[in-house]
Amino acid sequence: VKTVGGCELSLKADGGKVTVTDENGNVANVTIADVEQSNGVIHVIDKVLLPKM
Repeated sequence: VKTVGGCELSLKADGGKVTVTDENGNVANVTIADVEQSNGVIHVIDKVLLPKM
């Protein structure tokens, strides 16, 4: 998935668990999915993923 900032994120679903991997190889777990808001949907992850510097 390409972000608004131009970075690439990889998503993987395995046994009901979803992980997000950034360009640096850092992995975050989706802890809360599908939180509907007035302007979109939020998926909460357990780490901060930063763009490649």
